[in-house]
Amino acid sequence: MGLARQMNATAAPVAHEISEFAIAGLTPAPCRLVKPPRVAESPVSFECKVSQIVQLQGADGKKANAWLTLGEVVAVHIDTAFIKDGVYQTALAQPIVRAGRRGDYFVIRQDAMFEMQRPD
Repeated sequence: MGLARQMNATAAPVAHEISEFAIAGLTPAPCRLVKPPRVAESPVSFECKVSQIVQLQGADGKKANAWLTLGEVVAVHIDTAFIKDGVYQTALAQPIVRAGRRGDYFVIRQDAMFEMQRPD
């Protein structure tokens, strides 16, 4: 499943000074426009700059101990093996998506893809 195990390893609650790259056995690669490194093994990665951090609140209006971080994508890195006729082919990269519960995920695969024309 690609980088699933490594991605999951980075979810461990560790001290700030512990490298998630080391925990997951991944390689940091330099970015062009932001300081933090990207994951060299990832077929697609985004360089982002923080635009807003919002503290969430409950329906009762009380502030939660949870935050939403929004960012602007300032650079994109895509393995050219996943580009066909100038278009990124998502299913070829077989990304995984979160599916709920404590650890359920799905893989996006070509055989599960279908196309629909949007109404005008």
